[in-house]
Amino acid sequence: MLAILFLTLPTQPNAVRVRVWRALKTLGCGALRDGAYLLPSEHAALFEPLAAEVREHGGSAMVLSLSPRDDAQRDALLALFDRTEAYALWRHTVTALQSDLPSLGETEARRRGRSVAEALHALRRIDYYPSAAADQAQAAMDTLRLALEARFSRGEPQPQLDHGIERLDARKFQGKHWATRARPWVDRLACAWLIRRFIDPQARFLWLPDAAGTPSAPRGALGFDFDGARFTHVGSRVTFEVLIAAFDLDRDARLQRIAGAVHVLDAGGIPVPEAAGLESVLGGLRELHADDDALAAAAANVFDALYASPAPSTGTGP
Repeated sequence: MLAILFLTLPTQPNAVRVRVWRALKTLGCGALRDGAYLLPSEHAALFEPLAAEVREHGGSAMVLSLSPRDDAQRDALLALFDRTEAYALWRHTVTALQSDLPSLGETEARRRGRSVAEALHALRRIDYYPSAAADQAQAAMDTLRLALEARFSRGEPQPQLDHGIERLDARKFQGKHWATRARPWVDRLACAWLIRRFIDPQARFLWLPDAAGTPSAPRGALGFDFDGARFTHVGSRVTFEVLIAAFDLDRDARLQRIAGAVHVLDAGGIPVPEAAGLESVLGGLRELHADDDALAAAAANVFDALYASPAPSTGTGP
């Protein structure tokens, strides 16, 4: 049921001791006592690199399996993984942002919102035995996201049920009017770029006013990213991801990299390196450009640059 790492750290070098302690904290290990750390058995392999490093520098380390004798002992061991206090601390950051929200500009509010979402993602990653606190935290995150959208992006579409996305021929979508909500943010700006760059180079955009109720596209226009639009959220995919799939662009690794940033900024999820910079730049462009056509054109340059940039290296070569 559990894996246990017994270790005696080397006295020197101190950098190894610090690195191992930090790694144990990052893994969210349960501490049985000093020198004895626990993880669920399915994550036992995460201990092996640490054990190898400790032995390499003269310490001792061994990874074994541990099974509790009875329910009481099991409960005592699982209590070492309790994250209730960590969720409570995280909740304070949500409460503070909700309190500050009326006085914040969009760029700062969204930056803090993304930081809160990333902190929750990191906490849930090491919450091996989730309790009611995890569900409450997710509900608080969902409420915060709705509050951000209500203040800065009213009319955000509700996802349609995912019954599959129809594959379309871009040649049948040329020279069209494409309509979406005015004052576009990340998903709509990314969609406008994708449409002009890969689907309909002569596309003309209509920016629907932010009025009460659900907007509707004029007759003959193709709507995107609002309820009832031809192209909108489907299942867990935001509109940008839906367009990529619909027009058979999902084998393009560079578009998928951009999609990861668009998704996390629009709907939350797994943090990606590009998200923070993209959010800051697009937020600045919204401050500079009151005209939505000018904003979309400026944002297109950003997405062009992001598309052209090489993927971050994951190797350790020279």
